[in-house]
This record gives sequence, C-alpha cells and structure tokens, in this order.
Amino acid sequence: MVGKKRLNIKQGLEVKIVLKQDQKSGKLTEGVVKDILTKSPSHPHGIKVRLTSGDVGRIKEICQ
Repeated sequence: MVGKKRLNIKQGLEVKIVLKQDQKSGKLTEGVVKDILTKSPSHPHGIKVRLTSGDVGRIKEICQ
C-alpha cells in the first residue's frame, strides 16, 4: 500500500520512508510512525511522518 492518503496512516504503523537526503537515490528507511506531520488529507509525494528513530521523511510503502 502506498502512503499518499493521510487516513491510511496511524501511529505505530510500520512503514518505509524516503529521507530528504535520499530522494535522488530513492533509498528507503524502515521504521515505525511516531508523528504524522502532513496536515492535508493527501499528498502526491507521500505523507510526511516522523519515525520513532527521529527520522523524518515521506512514506513510500506501508509494510504488512
């Protein structure tokens, strides 16, 4: 599942995000959602979140 809609994202969800510095390479970072930072209901590049590790990025995949 792709993380472009805010209603699909919940705290505690395991996701893969792309960090700002990894946008060109497309390297994904896996972690657990701590905070949802995007206020709008959807975003074309993915909902921005903060992981429990402190990393901030846009969701590219939701792990299941």
